[in-house]
Amino acid sequence: MLTPAEERQGKIVELLREKNFLDIRTLTERFDISVATVRRDLDELEEAGLLRRTHGGAVLINQVALDATNAARSAWKQEEKAAIAAVVRGMIVDGDTVMFDSGTTALEVARSLAGRSNLTFISNGLDIVAELTRVEGRSIYTVGGEYFESNRSFGGPLAEQFIRQFNVDKLILNAASIDVDRGLICTVSPVNASVARAMIEVSRRVIVVADHSKFTKSSLSVVAKIDDVGVIVTDAGTKSIIDAAPEKLRKKFIVA
Repeated sequence: MLTPAEERQGKIVELLREKNFLDIRTLTERFDISVATVRRDLDELEEAGLLRRTHGGAVLINQVALDATNAARSAWKQEEKAAIAAVVRGMIVDGDTVMFDSGTTALEVARSLAGRSNLTFISNGLDIVAELTRVEGRSIYTVGGEYFESNRSFGGPLAEQFIRQFNVDKLILNAASIDVDRGLICTVSPVNASVARAMIEVSRRVIVVADHSKFTKSSLSVVAKIDDVGVIVTDAGTKSIIDAAPEKLRKKFIVA
């Protein structure tokens, strides 16, 4: 027979599977227990490898050493990606040079901008370039290098060398995962991370685009610290995680 603590901890894990993130206040109210008891439960569940503690709560562990393909990810969180793209579109002004990191959220942003004139586009993403070239008369540069089918992008040293020849106004940067507790933006592989860092080097303003699912994952390679980017545009599903973050990081977020 389970003890009351074990039964409660099982329910906490079940809730995390539904909500991805739970803050301490929610748990104290849900189970009518003290903050100290909640923290003890979360500590024990983290030790058991069932969740990861964050500032003010916990997230479900979801390791992504290997990311899903673009084909699989393109169908996920479409409504959230469209909302994010609408916000980012308003950040782009005529005359901007916009660089796109490969990825499905950046692809949504590219779709929202493809019809606008007086913009220059650069991308290493095959799907993004295909979307941008649907409209004639645009200034578009494609990043070459080694092709990776998993995210339909070009990377490696040749891509990095090409990227560093530009001076970019805005970078639309994807993230495989964002660790608010540690202040890190991560991606799935060292190759992707190196290309992303080259893009950051040549860009005046870095706009990270990430739906709420990216805040409950862990990825292999660090791209940058949250402090080092301009802004992170996300959807309303991330609000509870942002609210529990340190104040200096909260200022970095815009919720679509």
